[in-house]
Amino acid sequence: MTLSGRDSYRRTLTELAQQDSSILCLEADLGGKKHPFAEAHPDRFFNLGIAEGAMIDMAAGLAEAGYKPFASTFAPFAALRAAESLKLTLGYLHAGVTVVAPYAGVSGAWFGTTHHCLEDLAIMRAVPGVVIAAPYGESQMRAVVESAAQSQRPHYIRTGRNATYTSLPFTGSPPPVLTWGNETGSDVCLVSVGEEGTRLCLEAGAVRDGLSHAQLCYLDQENLRTAAAELRESGHGRIVVVEEHRRTGGIAEALAYLLPEAHVRGVGADERWPVEGGDHAETLAQVGLTLEAVLAAIDTKAETYR
Repeated sequence: MTLSGRDSYRRTLTELAQQDSSILCLEADLGGKKHPFAEAHPDRFFNLGIAEGAMIDMAAGLAEAGYKPFASTFAPFAALRAAESLKLTLGYLHAGVTVVAPYAGVSGAWFGTTHHCLEDLAIMRAVPGVVIAAPYGESQMRAVVESAAQSQRPHYIRTGRNATYTSLPFTGSPPPVLTWGNETGSDVCLVSVGEEGTRLCLEAGAVRDGLSHAQLCYLDQENLRTAAAELRESGHGRIVVVEEHRRTGGIAEALAYLLPEAHVRGVGADERWPVEGGDHAETLAQVGLTLEAVLAAIDTKAETYR
């Protein structure tokens, strides 16, 4: 059975901690009664309550003492409420802390705008030195967490809530910056970011045969430069980036700067706020992120991209 991103994170970290006594797990009141890490390693599990900034600061101190802290909370509370702590500890101090942020985008759906996060990539990309990842599926999440534990570099790992997906085939840990789901000679190349962006690109590829599709796993500036070089080498004339994030500060915007010779178009959340309740797909539709929007971007002529 395939696990969701956050469950894959918890299981992988619990397993890694069996061999590495320096791994610690911190949660901000989200651990639940049966957190696998808490059950397996209760002396290395810390529930900090609703104190996200303090959790990040504490994790930085633990990293300085030689531990490998993994801190997890809702994406809006990690990237927005605790932004100052993230900037100073992961960025300025370059502390070896891994922040795992579920409920990214609008995966919180019914929880409402307070629990949505369509702005985290814009914030985290502006903090130098932080590795940013948005894995797709259980296997890729596992590889990203394993790599974070080995590297001891500051990481921000973005994931959804309960959705389960099967990763695209890849090898290695860390996984490749770009994983090609389909590489053809098509003029258009779909570039997907995160769980829902990749789901939509796979659905679009099933409707329009022969499209190239590459899934982006790592999203910080250093890795985006690598991705841009590979996309340039692939020779596609038009690039359609699909991401569950605001267009402002998103990955489409970043790739447009890195690939000035290409026609880059983004399909992401528009400037609306979801004002009605709904499940994840319904909430995505309220901000314009649908299969129809992806297909419309594919069909848009290049000269209208900018």
